Amino acid sequence: MIVLIRHGQTTTNAQRLLVGRSDPALTELGERQALALRPFLGRVREVWTSPLQRARATAALACPGHDVVVKESFIEVDYGSLDGQSLSLVSDEQWHAFEHDHDIAFGDGESLASLDQRVHAELDLLLLDPTSLLHSATQDLAIVTHMSPIKSAVTWALGVPGSAAWRMNLRNASITTIATRRSTPALFNYNVVPDVD
Repeated sequence: MIVLIRHGQTTTNAQRLLVGRSDPALTELGERQALALRPFLGRVREVWTSPLQRARATAALACPGHDVVVKESFIEVDYGSLDGQSLSLVSDEQWHAFEHDHDIAFGDGESLASLDQRVHAELDLLLLDPTSLLHSATQDLAIVTHMSPIKSAVTWALGVPGSAAWRMNLRNASITTIATRRSTPALFNYNVVPDVD
């Protein structure tokens, strides 16, 4: 099974800013969120992470003792000039365009179609490898990443258009699990958030 983990809260998440390739630190709450994931990750054998600090810090807290493989394919979407901007500065017309054209790049950064290509390619490799942890009934691959790559992985598992990502909400430090049924991807859990002390 694949356990997709969104990183804990960052300083910019707390301010409701668009966060792409910028690299803010976890807040104190974000660190506690990452620690709260530990009891749910007992079957994890391998850990992949985005190269960004917030994902790597979450992985270190949630999955201690594991070697971490950094995967560029699971980095957050590049928001370009919109990175670090308040959501309120993005007009309704801009959001409408993004929602209806998967090939439009955010702020001259990256499009969701491009993100889907890199995420789906990585998942396709796991699906085609019968020895990968995606097919294991007893051990898991944890991938600590960001909102957009996880939503992309969900569209891959469900076999639906990438635009379906706009109809999903995903919280910080949430768990989403994907496995296979007769070698076909299947979504088992989505946006599960452990209680934080």
